[in-house]
Amino acid sequence: MNLSRRGVLAAGGALGALAATGSAPAAAAAASVRDRGRPRVRTGFDRLAADGYRLLRGRRVGIVTNPTGVTADVRHIVDVMHEDARVNLTAVFGPEHGFRGTAQAGGSEGRYDDPATGLPVYDTYLKSGRDLADVFTASGVDTVLFDIQDAGARFYTYIWTLYDCMEAAALAGKRLVVLDRPNPVTGRAALGPVLDPAFATFVGRREIAQAHGMTVAELALFFNAEFLHEDPVRLEVVTMSGWRRSDFFDETGLPWVPPSPNMPTPETALVYSGTCLFEGTNLSEGRGTTRPFELLGAEGVDRHWAAAANALRLPGVAFREAYFAPTFSKFQGKTVGGVQVHVQDREVFDPVRTGIGLLVTAKRTWSGFAWRPDNWIDKLTGNTRVRTMIDAGADTDAVVAAWQADLTAFRAKRRRYLRYGG
Repeated sequence: MNLSRRGVLAAGGALGALAATGSAPAAAAAASVRDRGRPRVRTGFDRLAADGYRLLRGRRVGIVTNPTGVTADVRHIVDVMHEDARVNLTAVFGPEHGFRGTAQAGGSEGRYDDPATGLPVYDTYLKSGRDLADVFTASGVDTVLFDIQDAGARFYTYIWTLYDCMEAAALAGKRLVVLDRPNPVTGRAALGPVLDPAFATFVGRREIAQAHGMTVAELALFFNAEFLHEDPVRLEVVTMSGWRRSDFFDETGLPWVPPSPNMPTPETALVYSGTCLFEGTNLSEGRGTTRPFELLGAEGVDRHWAAAANALRLPGVAFREAYFAPTFSKFQGKTVGGVQVHVQDREVFDPVRTGIGLLVTAKRTWSGFAWRPDNWIDKLTGNTRVRTMIDAGADTDAVVAAWQADLTAFRAKRRRYLRYGG
C-alpha cells in the first residue's frame, strides 16, 4: 500500500486568539490564495511582541530557546527582550546543543553567564522531573517561555525538552508559555509507527507518531491533556498568524536558522524523519558531510543499493549512487559508497516509508549490514517490530502496514489539538 501526503485530510482550526489554553480547535481560518504577494508568517514571538508583551507583564521571565529563536530580521529574541523595558527577562535555559548552539549532538553548553546580555544561562539537557524543577526554582522565574524551531520528527529532542519543561514547571508551580513556530515539513499528516511506552527515551518520551505533523504549540496542548492531565502545567500558547498546514518552510517567508548542527536546511528536515533511522545501523547517516541525512552509506556499499531502492518506485523520490568521505562521525576520513536521497515531488514524498524502503534494500544488497549492537533502532522506531520484520525478510509494504492501526488511533487523538487550517 503506497502512502502519500496528497489527499490526506488534516483537521485544523483557525489561528484563534493570541493565547489559547483549551483543547478544542478554533474556527476554520479564512483561506487565502498562495501567491507571491502573500504576507509572511508571523511567529508566536512576533505576535507576543506586537501585543506589547501583555502576557508577560509583572512576571519574572525565563526562556528555553536556542539559535532558532529569532525575529524576521534575524535578531535573537533574547537580545530583543533583554533590551525592552516591558519584559523582565531574568534567565535563559539551554537545551541540547546549547542556547547559542555551540555543542554537537549529545552535548550542551553547561551553566554560564551570556556575554551579550549578562543573563544567567542554565543547562536543561538531560534534566527532567524534580531535577529540572529545581533549576526553574533556583532561577527565580515565575513564567517559563519556550521558543525553539522543531524539525517535525519524534526523535528530534527539542519536543521532549518541551515535555520535560512542562512537567517540571508544573512541579515547580511555574506558568509555561509556548511561542509557536512552523512545522517545516507541513502539518498535514502524521506518519510512521507510534511509540510503545516500553521504549521511552529522550528520543521519544511518549506515544506519538514518528512524524507527528504538529507544531510545538499543538504538541504542548496534546501533551498537557493526554499525558500530564493528572498534574497539568498552567499552559498558554501563542499561535502564529498566516501559517497553513500545507505550508513547507520556504513558503513562510521566515529565515531558516539550523536548529542543530546537522539540520542545515529545510530540505534536511524533509527527509530526517525517515533517514535518521540509519543512526540505528552501522551505515553513515551523512553526519560529517554537507548533506546529512540525505547521504547514506558505508564501506563496501556499491551501485546495487541505489538500483534496488529506485526499483521500489517510492513516491516523490529518487536515489543516486553516491560516494563521500565524512569529516567526523561514522567512517571519518574514509570514502564510503551509498545513496543520495533526491526528493523530486515533496507533495507526495513519504519520508518514513522511504526510510523503511532504504533499510530493507540496504540489508538485501549489502552483506555487511548490521543494526547497532544496542538496538538503537528500536528506540528510534519506538518498538522492536521494524527491526524484527526486516530481519525476517519483510518487504517495505509489510513493515508499513504493521503500524497502521496505531497510527490511525494517534491521528484521531491528534485532531483535537490542531490549531491551523489549510
